[in-house]
Amino acid sequence: MSKKVIIIATIKSWNIQNAEIFKRRFKNEYSVNIFTKKEQLSYKTIKLIGPKYIFLPHWSWLVSKEICKNYECIGFHMTNLPFGRGGSPLQNLIKREIKKTKISAIRITGGLDAGPIYLKKDLGLAGSAETIFKNASKIVFRDMIPYIIHNNPVCVSQKGKVVKFQRRNPKQSDISDLCSLIKAYDYIRMLDAEGYPLAFAKTRHLKIEFSNAQVNKGEIIAKAKITLRRKS
Repeated sequence: MSKKVIIIATIKSWNIQNAEIFKRRFKNEYSVNIFTKKEQLSYKTIKLIGPKYIFLPHWSWLVSKEICKNYECIGFHMTNLPFGRGGSPLQNLIKREIKKTKISAIRITGGLDAGPIYLKKDLGLAGSAETIFKNASKIVFRDMIPYIIHNNPVCVSQKGKVVKFQRRNPKQSDISDLCSLIKAYDYIRMLDAEGYPLAFAKTRHLKIEFSNAQVNKGEIIAKAKITLRRKS
């Protein structure tokens, strides 16, 4: 009997690492193709491969309507949908002082995070953004994807009040005007991950970026990177 074919399209080093582990774990059951570049996820390529599922954990690009229409594409969103549709889910959750969330596995359709749901898993929001992303990645690859490929669950429409998040931009990483240590700590940790613009403060001539933050006895201890500001 031929193996079922699966595509995993993902970025970030921890996701790629877990995808490789997943591929080795299920090598006797599934033919797993790992895509890490935008151009790999083309309809022509997918048609040649003929996958049962296309999984897209932390994929940064839109999936074409042609692919979504003809193949079962599954994304993973870090909120308890329909709460938190939209961009920068982790940062928006932490900014709202939310301590726990869900990872929602959803069928990718035309709407923004509006597709039907296969399953949800709990996720804590303590620690740096990178720590949280790595924890989420383990849950997705060790629990959620195996559950879907082995049980073929039917996805169901989202229920509840829709709350939309706005994608954050690098200018919103400025902590200069914050007046709370907890808020400053949350800003630093929620941006402390591979590929994200770090929290920063500016003086007249300098830009100071922060990472590796810890709260200790009423103060924040963090790593600082200081550079000269570019002239506008």
